[in-house]
Amino acid sequence: MKVTIDQLRKLAGGSSSGKPSPNKYHAKKVGGHASIKEYRRANQLKLMERAGEISNLREQVPFEVIPAQRDKAGKLIERSCRYIADFVYNDKQGNLVVEDTKGVRTKEYKIKRKLMLHVHGIRIKET
Repeated sequence: MKVTIDQLRKLAGGSSSGKPSPNKYHAKKVGGHASIKEYRRANQLKLMERAGEISNLREQVPFEVIPAQRDKAGKLIERSCRYIADFVYNDKQGNLVVEDTKGVRTKEYKIKRKLMLHVHGIRIKET
């Protein structure tokens, strides 16, 4: 049986036209950001930083919430689990703010949010 490239793409979850399949939550990537909402928030935060309202703005900052697991010989059993914050910055008082721009709060996100609070003592600001 001969299988075409289009059939392989369909099996892999892509489209037959060669275009990437749409995001399952219908978010559209804009300006290197995962969604229009995230892109707009990034622009707001950049303006706030220029105005001196916040400082040290960073994007896509990883936090380890569960370390890698290894056996006695040092062989990797499970990789580490990370939460990647959309934005991290300091407010006017110098407090660290970890922010996530959410459209859909998935089960995975909710667990990682709880782990961030438990492991790092950081409460995620949701916008």
